[in-house]
Amino acid sequence: MAVIRPFECVRPNEDVASKVAALPYDVYNSREAREEVAREPLSFLKIDRAETQFDESVDMYSPQVYKKAHDMLMEEIDDGTFITDEDKAYYVYELTMDGRTQTGIVACASIDDYLNNVIKKHENTRAEKEQDRINHVDVCGAQTGPIFLAYRADNVINGEVIRAKQEKPIYSFTSVDGIRHQVWKISDADSVCRIETAFAGIQDIYIADGHHRAASAVKVGLKRRSENPGYNGTEEFNYFLSVLFPDEELMIMPYNRVLKDLNGMSAQEFIGEISDKFNVNKSEGRVEPSRKGEFGMYLGKEWYRLTAKTEILSSDPVDGLDVAILQNNILEPVLGIHDPKTDNRIDFVGGIRGLGELELRCDMDCVLAFSMYPTSISELFAVADAGRLMPPKSTWFEPKLRSGLFIHRI
Repeated sequence: MAVIRPFECVRPNEDVASKVAALPYDVYNSREAREEVAREPLSFLKIDRAETQFDESVDMYSPQVYKKAHDMLMEEIDDGTFITDEDKAYYVYELTMDGRTQTGIVACASIDDYLNNVIKKHENTRAEKEQDRINHVDVCGAQTGPIFLAYRADNVINGEVIRAKQEKPIYSFTSVDGIRHQVWKISDADSVCRIETAFAGIQDIYIADGHHRAASAVKVGLKRRSENPGYNGTEEFNYFLSVLFPDEELMIMPYNRVLKDLNGMSAQEFIGEISDKFNVNKSEGRVEPSRKGEFGMYLGKEWYRLTAKTEILSSDPVDGLDVAILQNNILEPVLGIHDPKTDNRIDFVGGIRGLGELELRCDMDCVLAFSMYPTSISELFAVADAGRLMPPKSTWFEPKLRSGLFIHRI
């Protein structure tokens, strides 16, 4: 059973919520983060990425940077930029992009559920990326970026969400990237009880996005446990900030691939090499795959449609993924890309950027691109249920959850 708790939320004053709400800290490099904070001084990014408050010579991972994040957060709580709800509540967070809406429950999930695999993972984390957020959460004494969780839809929870959305939202704004954000608060005791009980009946919760944030929050919780040996499990450090979405509302976008070279082959030699395992047909326009086992390929300013032959398809939850089919039958054996996480001959382009970005990259620094059919949420669940890991860069979720709208103090 999953423990998904209401909490006392620290959140922005309604008048400034649209300015505070920021994209996740890790979608920016340092230069982009500085530019965004200069554009919007109230952006929560200045707290998530406090190096923006220092000269570029200052190490972004230095202790003074994390202390600055803590100090700015406390100042903004004190000056009323942020308010603290004194009742334990859930929040409904609705995001609308290009006419498509997804609605989640903002709550706190249990670090024990993460440790005992009620909350399931599908990718590994890197220690150096974890350490940054461990320091940030620990020094700030707060979790500032929610983990994106998914679950199989539940009628009771759906009903409570529908009921909550009949009321006036506490936030309603459209961000500069065109995403509409609306938030409702659920504090009615009966509704809170029904939601908590419904989640307790759900056997499996899945990390959709935010593996590093989740791992970091859990490690801070374990650190606090070691510092407080008399803990009883109810303390806030035993829980981490999350937004939980029903599977039926989620959309995964493709994660496309671009390559720097053809591993010493000519274009014709390369096409000949891959024709044993794929049907290769030239296309008159851009190829956006319409089904599993189908790939677009851009090479020599021409688009091709690749269709995997039956003998390379698989029912295995990992090997059957399109990203694995491409890796196992073209990228590794033909192009020599043995580890796509570390090989600098390959790069990854989120589907939000469109197929034009693949053509642009091939005009700039690459020679070959593949457009992918997106991994489905059911495929993600199947990999996690099997205790397996997805290949790198298998999923791209949009829209991105905003940081700064919900803060969980620990």
